[in-house]
Amino acid sequence: MDESLHSTLTLKKGDFFLKQGKPCTKIGRMVSGVLRGFVYDNDGNEITTHFYQHGDMVIASYMPNVDVAVTLEALNDCELSIADYSEVMSWVNKDRKITEIITREFQKLNQQLQSRLVSLLNLSSVEKYELFLKEYPNLINSIPHYYIANYLGITPTQLSRARKQFIDKCK
Repeated sequence: MDESLHSTLTLKKGDFFLKQGKPCTKIGRMVSGVLRGFVYDNDGNEITTHFYQHGDMVIASYMPNVDVAVTLEALNDCELSIADYSEVMSWVNKDRKITEIITREFQKLNQQLQSRLVSLLNLSSVEKYELFLKEYPNLINSIPHYYIANYLGITPTQLSRARKQFIDKCK
């Protein structure tokens, strides 16, 4: 694949990589910073669905050029290496390395989504917090805690209690 397909995108805190209802035309890899994926519930509230950090592949759909339900927002200044999603996907099954990368990254995203679903349905606040620490060990002190609470499906007060219980448990 031609390296000229890649370019660098810089986002400032609060900028969007992609907005709900727009087609997913770019695929990226996080170089630095943190992106947050979120959707809106029926009342217009934001529900955090995912965090993207250094090294993560950034997409909002498993298929290029499909209007997406998720918005991707920079939580701090970010740098991404981006390419045209359709062009990258045209290389799948033609280039072994690209096929392996896309397959691995899609599997990772799918595993994260499965884990989050199970967590939301079955785990206590403390267990959700422990899983978050395992899946996103570098984020706890680098993004606002209300986003973490929102991601976990709990209130900021419940997150504070869960953190305290976790710390007490680790003593």
